[in-house]
Amino acid sequence: MTGGALLVAGTTSDAGKSVVTAGICRWLARRGVKVAPFKAQNMSLNSFVTRDGAEIGRAQAMQAAAARVEPTALMNPVLLKPGGDRTSQVVLLGKPVGELSARGYHAGRQERLLGTVTDCLAELRRTHDAVICEGAGSPAEINLRHSDIVNMGLARAARLPVVVVGDIDRGGVFASLFGTTALLSAEDQALVAGYLVNRFRGDVTLLEPGLEMLRGLTGRPVLGVLPYRHGLGIDEEDGLRVSLRGAVRESAVAPPHGRDVLRVAVVPVPLMSNFTDVDALAAEPGVVVRFCDRPEELADADLAVVPGTRGTVKALRWLRERGLADALVRRAAEGRPVLGICGGFQMLGERIEDEVESRAGTVDGLGLLPVRVRFSPEKTLARPSGEALGEPVEGYEIHHGVAEVAGGDEPFLDGCRTGSVWGTHWHGSLESDGFRRAFLRRVAADAGRAFVPAPDTSFAALREEQLDRLGDLIEEHADTGALLRLIEDGAPEGLPFVPPGAP
Repeated sequence: MTGGALLVAGTTSDAGKSVVTAGICRWLARRGVKVAPFKAQNMSLNSFVTRDGAEIGRAQAMQAAAARVEPTALMNPVLLKPGGDRTSQVVLLGKPVGELSARGYHAGRQERLLGTVTDCLAELRRTHDAVICEGAGSPAEINLRHSDIVNMGLARAARLPVVVVGDIDRGGVFASLFGTTALLSAEDQALVAGYLVNRFRGDVTLLEPGLEMLRGLTGRPVLGVLPYRHGLGIDEEDGLRVSLRGAVRESAVAPPHGRDVLRVAVVPVPLMSNFTDVDALAAEPGVVVRFCDRPEELADADLAVVPGTRGTVKALRWLRERGLADALVRRAAEGRPVLGICGGFQMLGERIEDEVESRAGTVDGLGLLPVRVRFSPEKTLARPSGEALGEPVEGYEIHHGVAEVAGGDEPFLDGCRTGSVWGTHWHGSLESDGFRRAFLRRVAADAGRAFVPAPDTSFAALREEQLDRLGDLIEEHADTGALLRLIEDGAPEGLPFVPPGAP
């Protein structure tokens, strides 16, 4: 196999494209295939920094981990980061290049990026045996087809075979798969080679007559029925994995190692980014992580976390309007733990000067940390490492705010601690096992909880197990022979046209 490729499209957002792409990558990697993930254009507030300082979507970083390769900007050449007011920051090849409205992007800029996107894909295909591409939303968004560079526009430009994923758990999967195909032009349909049904619960034999009828209607086979599995979501792009006031899906069900559980309340600020930071806390036995938007829920928690955001000043205003700012100030006065990460760290400081993100000028922070923040036009993208709380720690930074730390009881990564309030710009630091355990011991002591971190929890090992389960899902429930043929040979000739086609 040399330079083969496949595009995984979906009938809707969250149909399972990211999971299926990661699963195919892990399945191929276990076969000894040098494989890479690719997503031409990603809209997400969950991003990651590569070793060479490029910003890409976290889903592509996790898919690279599934493929057992180092993530690079080639794997996600265009990243859109929503910032409110119908605009997004455009990150091109890992670096921010400006802000654009949705209308301005789709009116011409997107089409001009097609050459960049296909060049990146061609380079990955040159250096890898296979590239598994992920689409975005649905390929049947007929209002946007003229400017599409991530679904059928990419497939046509690079002659990629396409597999469409439908989520049966939502209902209407047959109509979704048929309708998606029937709304594509004849030229686009010629590349749609089959379907995958995702998140199926029950007896698959009851589904088989429908699968055969779908094949009769479209001339295309269903290449697998993937069963519903809990806890298989990888780092997501543009939405919480849970509703507010719901527990994080991956929260460990194991009993606490000590006598007490530790309750963590994460504040779901507007334009929340990299909320995946708390996944490592949820992986700890006895740590219960919930997203909470009420002051009384913060008062009841052992640790309150204020995560990152693409709108620090807007989020600060939201905290005050909801009474959450007062709840955080009360926690600090009572010596109860608070952790601010990136934008959350900035909000805990004394003052914010912002002529870049919100252009609000000088705004008072919550005054819980001796920190003043000035927003710079240049974005900090870094992969720092060091030692904190007596343990080695690594992280990554993605922010425009430059923090001036003027004191505190002790340094904390690039930030500080004052009393029971901690703040840092570093994302991902809690994935360092020894550091996470040391931090949780400090939190438990301040909260008066007899909580003891388990001595053997490895977040990296848990991630690997999760990625292996995705590979198992493909290997055990998909027609892997058919997938290999598509990757190596492309879409078969003579696939029938399903009317009416694109309007």
